[in-house]
Amino acid sequence: ATGIKYLEDLKDPEKAKLFDIDGNGKADLYGCEPGWGCERVIEHQLDAYGLRDTVEEKQGGYFAIIPDAIERIKAGKPTLYYTWTPLWVSAILRPGKEVVWLNVKNTSLPDGETGNTVVEGLGNLGFPVNDQKIIVNTTWLKANPKAKKFFELVQIPIADVNAENQKVADGEKSNEQIMKHATDWIAAHHADWDKWIAEAKAAK
Repeated sequence: ATGIKYLEDLKDPEKAKLFDIDGNGKADLYGCEPGWGCERVIEHQLDAYGLRDTVEEKQGGYFAIIPDAIERIKAGKPTLYYTWTPLWVSAILRPGKEVVWLNVKNTSLPDGETGNTVVEGLGNLGFPVNDQKIIVNTTWLKANPKAKKFFELVQIPIADVNAENQKVADGEKSNEQIMKHATDWIAAHHADWDKWIAEAKAAK
């Protein structure tokens, strides 16, 4: 509604003021835990994008401060926060539903770091994109081509991983409960699952 699309838009004091919580006129960004790698990037970007005069990072234990951001958003208050996926936070604050990702116009990472920061369909999010992959013993893998094929085929949407993360965060974290999360997911995606199994069994 305010035309904010890029992080750099918050150089505008009037736009930044929308996210002011403590009354000092600057946007409050629920940021990253001190010492985490994401803190390095956020602090670098506040300088690189000229945001020091209009934005300040709220820091502390991430999982201690993020519930406050969640409650603000549930109450309909303008809120600026850092997160990553997969994580249970994005099962509650769903990108494209309750929240939106802000883009950056140009990538700027600390210490000359490089990496792909563009996510298809979402734009340039300013942080290097990580891929989640299956790690497996290579000797065993060579002896089990059917398993290798299965690992190549299986795909679990990020939203589903976020939702499972939320169940764990809500206390469902015993081995039995986590196994049930898996079997429930398989039951809900049995057509894909059966197809993957059939293709894997046919692998030479």
